[in-house]
Amino acid sequence: MSSDYRGKFITFEGGEGVGKSTQAMELRRFLESRGVDVVLTREPGGSPGAEEIRHLLVTGGTDKWCAMTETLLHYAARAQHLEETILPALKRGAWVICDRYADSTLAYQGYGQGQNIDKILEIHRLVTGDFWPDLTILLDGGVKLGLNRARHREDLEDRQTREDRYERMGEEFHQTLRNSFLDIARKNPDRITVVDAEGGIDLIAGHIAQVICDRFFGK
Repeated sequence: MSSDYRGKFITFEGGEGVGKSTQAMELRRFLESRGVDVVLTREPGGSPGAEEIRHLLVTGGTDKWCAMTETLLHYAARAQHLEETILPALKRGAWVICDRYADSTLAYQGYGQGQNIDKILEIHRLVTGDFWPDLTILLDGGVKLGLNRARHREDLEDRQTREDRYERMGEEFHQTLRNSFLDIARKNPDRITVVDAEGGIDLIAGHIAQVICDRFFGK
């Protein structure tokens, strides 16, 4: 469905602390250097209403929602994000780079929290019209390293606004997440490219730039 739009939709996926936000910014710089109009956004969030829902999801107790409630909250935010940010940008010809999208819902609420995968995919079809990215970059790295990076980042933030709800769900949960993202990638090889997240920032960014060139620029 994304081929109906003039722009390209690229998402970054992976566990906590693997460098999605950093590499999304690196990719924006690379594309802008080639004259591409880029919109950088994130999920949950990316529009005013969706950001309000984000606060509910990423703060507070780890057990305050059941898996279906979390799934529906994510898709409520996603519907708003698509309507207000992603689709208008794609229609005007911009490339949209998004830190997380529907694969995260499959991984976190599906594999990680036990929500039925087929139900999530049905909700995805109903809410988005089965809208998927042109390309997804899965940053894959060790769980302990990623959690340590994420916790260091959160330690720099105010405790009252700290977005660490998912980080606090435990190492076993995050190992399940890593395995689930890799399984999703195996099932969607045409859309998802796995990139090793344990190298230096410039090395990873160079690898991603090459993926983009091969896929969209023919070199």
